[in-house]
Order: sequence, then C-alpha cells, then structure tokens
Amino acid sequence: MSMKKNIAVAASVLFTFAFVATVFAQAPSGPPKPGPEQQKLAYFAGKWASEGETKPNSFGPAGKFSFTQTCEWFSGGFALVCHTDGKMQEGTFSEISIMGYDPGEKTYVYFETNSYGESFFARGTEQGGTWTWTNESKMNGKALHTRFTMKQVSGDAATYNFEMSAGDEPLKVIMEGKQTRVK
Repeated sequence: MSMKKNIAVAASVLFTFAFVATVFAQAPSGPPKPGPEQQKLAYFAGKWASEGETKPNSFGPAGKFSFTQTCEWFSGGFALVCHTDGKMQEGTFSEISIMGYDPGEKTYVYFETNSYGESFFARGTEQGGTWTWTNESKMNGKALHTRFTMKQVSGDAATYNFEMSAGDEPLKVIMEGKQTRVK
C-alpha cells in the first residue's frame, strides 16, 4: 500500500470514529420512553370481546361475526401486539396486528395479517376518544378505500364501523359492531 493510501485509510477510520463518538455523545442517557401518543394506545391493552354484523355489499355476504382480541405491550412500551380469533359466516379466522405511532407522519399506524392470507396497513388519528383509521390500496386493479371508525363509549367499551368503496364510489358502511373489555 502506498503512503497516500495509508493516510487516506487512516483519515477515513479516524473520521468514522469521530462521527460515531459524536453521535453517541449526543444520545440521551438511558432508553427512550414512550410519549403521550403511545400512551393513548393503552386503551387497547387487554382482552376484548367483539360482536357485530356485516351489511350486504359487493365485497362479501351479510352476516354476524364475533371475535376476541388480546393486546399486549411490545418490549419498550411503544407499540401493542394483538392476537385475534373469531368466527364469520365464512368460518373461523385468526389475525395478528401491531399498533404504534409514527412521529414523522404524526399518525398512528396499524398493520395486520390474517389466516386468509390477507395483509392490511392503515394510518390513524385519535380525537376526543374517536379513532379513525384509513387505507388506500388496489383490488383487481381498482382503487380501494377503507375507513375504520371506533368510538370509545367508556374505558371498557367501544362501538365501531368499517366503510369501504371501490374506484370513485362513496364510502359505504359494510360492518358495524361493539366491543367490551373482558374482565
């Protein structure tokens, strides 16, 4: 190795160490703590029983459904991990979902995958005990719009509806239900 290459390598190594030392010197002491946005997610922690009804629609048949959902804090307290098991007219299903907060977008985030092979991502807001989650995706090449609205009736009960539309159609309620915390 030539002298110039040795100096260049040494300079880059020193720069890297100086950069890493500066970053760590500015890091807060101790692990980060959840803020007020993450603390609002505490409402969902615990075990819930839900029941409702799907309305006749072009996406599927009408009928009753029920499920239980258990949500627990993920390590660090920034997100909830939820496990859901239920029954619909098509049969039984299971889901796993994660709820958290995205400080860059200033929205809540929700990701789920289920035993039907479907995955779903939504962004949400909370205002005065009303949670609103929206998603835009594609189905069979057409734009699909969804909105899930949940209203906290009390610390242990909520009502919700799920709206959907394809293309430029207006949103239509296709599901309504209620949930209660299981003691």
